[in-house]
Amino acid sequence: MHGTENPSAWVQRWSHLIAPQSRVLDVACGAGRHMRWLAAQGHHPQGVDRNPDAVALAQAFGAVTCADIENGTWPFAGQTFGAVVVTHYLWRPLLPAIVQCVAAGGVLIYETFAAGNETVGKPSRPDFLLQPSELLRATEGLRTVAYEDGFETSPDRFVQRIVAVRPLTADDVVRWSLKAN
Repeated sequence: MHGTENPSAWVQRWSHLIAPQSRVLDVACGAGRHMRWLAAQGHHPQGVDRNPDAVALAQAFGAVTCADIENGTWPFAGQTFGAVVVTHYLWRPLLPAIVQCVAAGGVLIYETFAAGNETVGKPSRPDFLLQPSELLRATEGLRTVAYEDGFETSPDRFVQRIVAVRPLTADDVVRWSLKAN
């Protein structure tokens, strides 16, 4: 089942940017692999997924909402989180809502498949593949800390990833550490 494997290396690499004991939203959390990682780091994970079997497993690591976020209402409207984590999930109509959930001083850690992946496997439908620089455009207004867009091996796949932070105020200059934990 999706969500039982190890946490994403991208999430592990950049989770040190999340303020201690933050409330963190894991979008399309599956069985909670990132919720498990974030809880172990001292955070308070909140997951959302439409699969009730996955939600039943994920609730061991924090609060979970079972919701079809593609066909229903966004259950976190008006809420903000110290971090929002999204991996292997893309529903373009939700991108603005996801970005709005990042609190001042918070971080967005996002990674999913990109155009080109159709040449090496699934997903292969354009609806599920980010176009070049799409995450950069979707996160305008946040400060990009790290960005990758391209091909990687083992497994062969095309991915796009971003880590972006919302400044505390427009005038704030924040030093973001590039070292991993």
